[in-house]
Amino acid sequence: MIAETQGIRIRHRGHEPQVHPTAYVAPTATLVGDVRVGPRARVMYGAVLDAEGSRIEVGEAAVICENAVLRGSAVAGDQPVLVDDHVFVGPHATLLGCEVGRCVYVATTATVLQSARLGAGSVVAVGALVHARTVLPDEYFVPPHTVALDAPVRLLAPGDPGLAEAIGRVGFAHVAFGVDTEWTDRINRYEHIAEVRVAEFGTHADDQVMNPGNPG
Repeated sequence: MIAETQGIRIRHRGHEPQVHPTAYVAPTATLVGDVRVGPRARVMYGAVLDAEGSRIEVGEAAVICENAVLRGSAVAGDQPVLVDDHVFVGPHATLLGCEVGRCVYVATTATVLQSARLGAGSVVAVGALVHARTVLPDEYFVPPHTVALDAPVRLLAPGDPGLAEAIGRVGFAHVAFGVDTEWTDRINRYEHIAEVRVAEFGTHADDQVMNPGNPG
């Protein structure tokens, strides 16, 4: 099948999305900036692929389902979203500045955070979280609604009494936003994080829609 290039394509920071002619991008999917969609890939309705100051690469025959969010960033170093061949990203899943190996399955509402790496054939089940800088070995399984963190990886259940402390040691604010504040100083930390995002997202004021009025 040769599918017409569709979707809402937006030039951002001088880069515009590139879609292989055999790929399919749904009319309501949004591609922003340096986004590259590979051969026979499928990007479905409502998905948002936003490269910000980095890039997003979607490999051959990869599937990005409805309302998934893929976002790169450069506020704390270059953090692209790299999705290898034959990856399945389920509805409402979120991939932020991470690397996803070939034949990985990321289920509905699963989340993968900045600088994480998912080995080939690994699975992030429904509602699970792979935290920042976590490395999943090949064919590793993260059960539903659990948290995977660290390298070597370990799994914690949502109610685990050590979960908050373990997440605090990850240093997420620094990894994701370049913000260094104490884990317990939440107001100061989140004020700085909001300011980082205000500056980063403010660059969208100069965006240009490449296909205005695209009917799909």
